[in-house]
Amino acid sequence: MAARRDVSAWRPTVPGVVEVFHAHFTEYAYPMHVHEAWTLLIVDDGAVRYDLDRHEHGTPHDTVSLLPPHVPHNGSPATAEGFRKRVLYLDGTHLPDNLIGAAVDGPDLRDPVLRRRVGQVHAALARPGDELEAESRLTLVGERLRTRLRPSAAAPVPRRDPVVARRLRELLDERVVEGLALGEAARLVQAHPAHLVRAFSGAYGIAPHQYLNARRVDRARRLLLAGHGPADVAAATGFHDQAHLTRHFRKLVGVPPGRYRASGAGVI
Repeated sequence: MAARRDVSAWRPTVPGVVEVFHAHFTEYAYPMHVHEAWTLLIVDDGAVRYDLDRHEHGTPHDTVSLLPPHVPHNGSPATAEGFRKRVLYLDGTHLPDNLIGAAVDGPDLRDPVLRRRVGQVHAALARPGDELEAESRLTLVGERLRTRLRPSAAAPVPRRDPVVARRLRELLDERVVEGLALGEAARLVQAHPAHLVRAFSGAYGIAPHQYLNARRVDRARRLLLAGHGPADVAAATGFHDQAHLTRHFRKLVGVPPGRYRASGAGVI
């Protein structure tokens, strides 16, 4: 098998994320090095072995690995086929420095819920226009990581907070086209971002980003039936581009915007 080194990296506009890095390596081995950021790693194929603080660790596919900043580590394939990984480099927004020691002691977390949520963050980050979803999902990932690294601390107990939920809905309604970052919403409502997401979802049975996209699709339907083209409708309703509109429109309506417009249908 020929040596393979396929990489994809970008810096999204989501607060807390320094870099997203996807890679498929077969023979490459990282030397000892450090990062200024937290390294949140999941492996989709194969496995990685690495040394952290002079102790050997591994990353089977059901594990989430969290490598703390400023602590030397290396990495190499643990199988002949190499490995395919996805990495989030995070600043201290969700993970304070006082968790570094706990991460050194136990960097590999076997947590199916956490792993699924990390994968959902990656999926959202790969879709331009879905930054609110990525930010919301990352907030819940940070909350779960903090709980796992501080087992003595009580896990947050979800509680109903209709006032907070209603205020966030009002903000989303005011900014259907402009959009709203979760951090800004948290400041305006004066609530922790994770509590904001949980309160809204508990009150309305839908996540904030899903609510916003549904409001935008409703507006898009009206404009399409008025004869406007999908590209213009995407710009007028707050979607990143026509592809972003099409993805969410098809999900909620069942057909792409162009077909919906051509049908001349009434309310579905």
